[in-house]
Amino acid sequence: MEDLSAFSARPRLAALLDHFAEIADTRQSWKVMYPLREVLFLVVCGTIASGDDYDDIVDWGKAHLAFLRGFAEFHFGIPCADWLRCVMNRIDPKLFMDCFSSWVAECWPDKLDLVAIDGKTSRRTHNRRTGHKALHLVSAFATNSRLVLGQEAVFEKSNEITAIPALIARLDLKGALVSTDAMGCQTAIAQSTLDAGADYLLAVKDNQPTLHAEIESYFATAPAADVEKVETIDKDHGRFEVRNYSVSHQVDWYAAERSYPGAPRFPQLTTIAMVESRIERGDKIESDPTSPLALSRRRPSRRRHAVTGRSKTSCTGFST
Repeated sequence: MEDLSAFSARPRLAALLDHFAEIADTRQSWKVMYPLREVLFLVVCGTIASGDDYDDIVDWGKAHLAFLRGFAEFHFGIPCADWLRCVMNRIDPKLFMDCFSSWVAECWPDKLDLVAIDGKTSRRTHNRRTGHKALHLVSAFATNSRLVLGQEAVFEKSNEITAIPALIARLDLKGALVSTDAMGCQTAIAQSTLDAGADYLLAVKDNQPTLHAEIESYFATAPAADVEKVETIDKDHGRFEVRNYSVSHQVDWYAAERSYPGAPRFPQLTTIAMVESRIERGDKIESDPTSPLALSRRRPSRRRHAVTGRSKTSCTGFST
């Protein structure tokens, strides 16, 4: 378990109790051993400290009871995991999310720069006996602040396409650059990002073979004057990864009549990019057979060609 001391100062955690005060406790007061504000505070702190389930949260609470009593009484100590699960299941998840989001907005008011949206399946949340599938969450991660801004639960990975616009609509993303993986490369998602006052950066891969091939063909035939190139070298795990970035602001061809029928029209498109990577180990070079492509509404300056790489790295870091 991680120590909370590195995460936040006392005033921030004290403010968390104030925000959760909006959630009413419907239990009979004379039967209450564990006040709701203490339960919510315990669950959030235990989750921040990398607790994956209620058993982990209880173990963390017992080990850090002195810390918790610095903010609330916890007169009867820490409840058991089954009791925590029972109480938390009675709380309106939307109200809980609104309270938590308002706390995050108050404690970290800085303007967002890069926001990575990605979906992940939670381990051990399925139940084969009852036929319940594993929980799949779509999350928005502020890479500079290292904060999860919000989450949206979906039944299956394919439902991310409808969940991402709903998540974007709930967040204040004005001025941010929002990146998604290849599944999120949809015109509806691009438009919802613009409606939120943000810019988009969408990955194009082989799941859209015609669009991928069309952009790749452009970079193969585009005049050198229309394409800016940058090379970066990263060293990790005893190997070198060389990335070549090609960026072009010439997007008029994309809207030309020669595009294939039914081609998606991404609104306010300003930039396209291609990233080619290869792995070098001594004299051995392994080329990546795929070339990640990107569509972006934001026009990067010469020094910000790495914006595609930063967003790609951010998504990778979020997955971790």
